[in-house]
Amino acid sequence: MKQIISLNGTWHLSQIGGEIKLKKTLPSSVPGDVVRDLLVNSQIPDPFYRANEDELKWIGDSDWRYARTFTAAPEFLENDKIFLTCSGLDTLAEIRVNGKRVAKTDNMFRTWAFDVTKFLLAGENTIEIDFKSATKYIEGRVAADGPMRSWGGPREVKNRAWIRKEPCNFGWDWGPTLVTAGIWREISLVGYSLAKIEDVHLTQRHQGDSVVLTSTMGVKKFVSKTKGLVLDVQLDFNGRTVGRKVVPASPKSVAEISIPEPQLWWPNGMGAQPLYDVVIMLKDADGNVLDSAKRRIGLRTLHLDRHADEWGESFQFVVNGIAFFAKGANWIPADAILSRVTDGDYRRLVGDAKAVNMNMLRAWGGGIYENDAFYDACDEAGICVWQDFMFACSGYPFQDKQYLESLRGEFSDNIRRIRHHACIALWCGNNELECGLVGPAEKNPMITWDLYKIVFDEMLPTLLAELDPEREYWPCSPHSPTGDRADHANPT
Repeated sequence: MKQIISLNGTWHLSQIGGEIKLKKTLPSSVPGDVVRDLLVNSQIPDPFYRANEDELKWIGDSDWRYARTFTAAPEFLENDKIFLTCSGLDTLAEIRVNGKRVAKTDNMFRTWAFDVTKFLLAGENTIEIDFKSATKYIEGRVAADGPMRSWGGPREVKNRAWIRKEPCNFGWDWGPTLVTAGIWREISLVGYSLAKIEDVHLTQRHQGDSVVLTSTMGVKKFVSKTKGLVLDVQLDFNGRTVGRKVVPASPKSVAEISIPEPQLWWPNGMGAQPLYDVVIMLKDADGNVLDSAKRRIGLRTLHLDRHADEWGESFQFVVNGIAFFAKGANWIPADAILSRVTDGDYRRLVGDAKAVNMNMLRAWGGGIYENDAFYDACDEAGICVWQDFMFACSGYPFQDKQYLESLRGEFSDNIRRIRHHACIALWCGNNELECGLVGPAEKNPMITWDLYKIVFDEMLPTLLAELDPEREYWPCSPHSPTGDRADHANPT
């Protein structure tokens, strides 16, 4: 059976590089970040007061270490595989367990799982995660490869696109420049025996008054000769099981459940938001549960409708066969210090959107792929989500093959994480890149249309066709789907 040792909670924070201003080790809260820890421990002034942010540049210019001890019982080490699972590391991290390097990371938006089976000891263990300065990294890339054209004010860190990190962390017109680092999402050790569930993809087929739910699941075996593994898929609604299917476990198992009297999900103002629970259990030949996964879904069709009309072409969303007017707002991160945003904050803010009769929020490309709590709240409130990928107001180094490989992992991680949510209405490639940051090579050498199309015309549409074919994709906001792109861009 899967076993979990949570590494959330109290760590120890120290400054290990840059202009040393923190002369002692501080207690640190994980999930969290350096700025919050310094603020809570009264090491810095309130960055939101007057121009205090100008005094805090040293934080982003510094290297930081998070460290703690933890205990692993001998029976935990008997698992066939043990992974260090990091839901978010911000950003340039090196991980060591018991003094031995496990891995390095370079993307704030990735979900990481590292095999640490051979690194662990029975009893007390140590873990250290060092974070290199994001701003110093950017300076190094600029020196080696040149500047990255972007828009921004005088306080903002330039050339931010060289690193895959929350863009507005480097400053924006609405918020402070607070370049931070840290373990910003949950972290744990997860032990597996025999096998684990690797992927869950839920799709719906609506036919008249019936709905068929298809679960496509991947299972990875750690003991190759293991036999008799099954996936038990159960569908619950209002505490009652309304469907169940058991199928043999494989790298690609498929289970279909016909749903009697399906209750449809609707956007705010159009109807209710009933939600179903899909519980998937991986069982061995004796019926023991080795691993499990749970998804909460809404039954609905939700599409972007584009058809010729008297003005040119429509751009409207259609839910359960009914076109509706999308009305809402642009969603930016709810706090410049991300770790201060609670699940309750998400529910309050999304609830406010519902209360003023919104039915859509656009998750803006200058922020983050939001926490699960945001999408859960939108599911419950009937707030559709236009989901940007994290690109905004800048050129990007798509000529860098390592950078492109990092993007591929980032896209896959986040599509897989949130695609089951009823609220997701559309995937959008980026924010405003086509408004003057892309153009002919002779006018704009940092990002040309040939480079732009690698990600927004090729990589993203291909990945989405594979990982979430039920939803539409839109390259840019704003975007002109007709004519020569160079005509509607305005390189300066």
